[in-house]
Amino acid sequence: MRLKITKSAHSNSYSVIKSAYKNKKITSVVVERLGNDKYICETYGVDDAEAWARAHVAELNEKAKEDASVSIAFSPVRSIPLDKQRSFNAGYLFLQDIYYDLGLHKICTAIKRKYKFSYNLNSILSRLVYSRILYPGSKKNTAEQSLKFIEAPDFELHQIYRALSLLAAESDYIQSILYRNSLKMSARRTDVIYYDCTNYYFETEEADGDRQYGYSKEHRPNPIVQMGLFMDRDGIPLAFCINPGNTNEQVTLRPLEQKLLSDFSLSRFIVCTDAGLSSTESRIFNNRGGRAFITTQSVKKLKQYQEEWLLDEDGWSRPGCPGEVFRLSDLDEEKDKETVLYKERWINEDGLEQRIIASYSLKYRDYTRALRQRQVERAKKKVAHPSGLKNRRPTDDKRFIKEERCTKEGEVAEHSVYSINEERIAQEEKYDGFYAVCTNLEDEAEEIIRVNRQRWQIEECFRIMKHEFKARPAYLQRDERIKAHFMTCFIALIIFRYLEIRMENKYTAETLIQQLRDMNMTKIEGYGYIPSYDRTELTDRLHQEFGFDTSKELIPIAKMRNICKNTKK
Repeated sequence: MRLKITKSAHSNSYSVIKSAYKNKKITSVVVERLGNDKYICETYGVDDAEAWARAHVAELNEKAKEDASVSIAFSPVRSIPLDKQRSFNAGYLFLQDIYYDLGLHKICTAIKRKYKFSYNLNSILSRLVYSRILYPGSKKNTAEQSLKFIEAPDFELHQIYRALSLLAAESDYIQSILYRNSLKMSARRTDVIYYDCTNYYFETEEADGDRQYGYSKEHRPNPIVQMGLFMDRDGIPLAFCINPGNTNEQVTLRPLEQKLLSDFSLSRFIVCTDAGLSSTESRIFNNRGGRAFITTQSVKKLKQYQEEWLLDEDGWSRPGCPGEVFRLSDLDEEKDKETVLYKERWINEDGLEQRIIASYSLKYRDYTRALRQRQVERAKKKVAHPSGLKNRRPTDDKRFIKEERCTKEGEVAEHSVYSINEERIAQEEKYDGFYAVCTNLEDEAEEIIRVNRQRWQIEECFRIMKHEFKARPAYLQRDERIKAHFMTCFIALIIFRYLEIRMENKYTAETLIQQLRDMNMTKIEGYGYIPSYDRTELTDRLHQEFGFDTSKELIPIAKMRNICKNTKK
């Protein structure tokens, strides 16, 4: 709306007009007649009629912006257009905001400048990442699902496969620059870094390249690749590596750690791992240069004198009771369920001074007992049906089954006899409730125990990649494309972790992803987008945190274009 001034010999008249379509032509229509100079001054008590009129028009425009109504004509007999897409996802915009904050578009520009190709690498990588979180599937599926986003993709399927090779070649560069860019968003707590390994299987029986047969953590008879992952204290991934599936996990820690030292400019940190990943060589490596280690120690593999010390009821400390000594029998079964007692001692093995910190809790005791009882129950069922009792693993319930091949007289039996191994059960029961870590740190034992407890977050990272992101099974064949596949999973995990942090970790991964996936908009051609999702406390929280709102009854096309633009700043 605008002000129209009609001048005469003795006075000026004022009116509010706006442009409108009439008979297929643009014309001006009068919205409100305000009167002449004398009328306005006398009616509204002002000295300057024109200034008042201009302020009034500005006020009307502001109100119009706040409460703009649009009339859209729908017909119950007219069909919607054939093969015309009308539904689009807006949930990816929150991921896009973090993607651009991390400077991934600039990383793509640098790679494009280096290799001088013509396709849009940023568009490909961003869609690979968004789709991995929202619509995980094959690369062909990613190209198809990208059409669901409000901003249309500008690449073809064959260009995705070309891009994968480049992403693999620049993997180290991407990881290091991504880390540096993340420092601009917020401080990274890298004083403690967590390391773990997992593996991913392929839907094939042919071992080739990095796809090799090895110990599958999902017990599948398929070739696998192994992934090592470093994570900071807040659960945000730092770096990863991909190794052949038959690689010993212990040898994967140091090469990736050396990459942190050289490419990430990190020098002083504590490496926290589980028992299977930290060899003596790795502990010695992290006993110098300002580095340290915290490693879980299997209580079943302690030397005899260490085991006697661990199982001794005396000599335990209690948090908040400095100088006092407790016995395990002092714990009250009801009041002390959450209490953790601990004891410590220094040992020197293979020329390395390290400290064992043992802990005991009734809660952990009950957990291990309940876990073993379920395993024993499964073992009893297998005794009744003994087929498939070979290839026993140390943590398999089959370990509780005893096989006898001789009669009571010592003769070789024609058939094996299976029964529950009560001795094995009793042997394991004595360790219930005990837990131990080894470290070269001299910090308070309580703090070291607290740091080690955070290892669950790296297990959570792997769970999200395997279940929510469906990183496996993988169908790719070339090693560089396999590496690029896990690169996109790695980037998706970083972005998703930042999303969780901005949501203050109040929602589960499943809840967040499902909400973003459900945030669809129906496009009304010529008008804009209408939300077709339910407005919830979570959608309000997302809009508040990211500074834009898609929950209005209608988002005009220009407004939606502006929202998309702002997520890329």
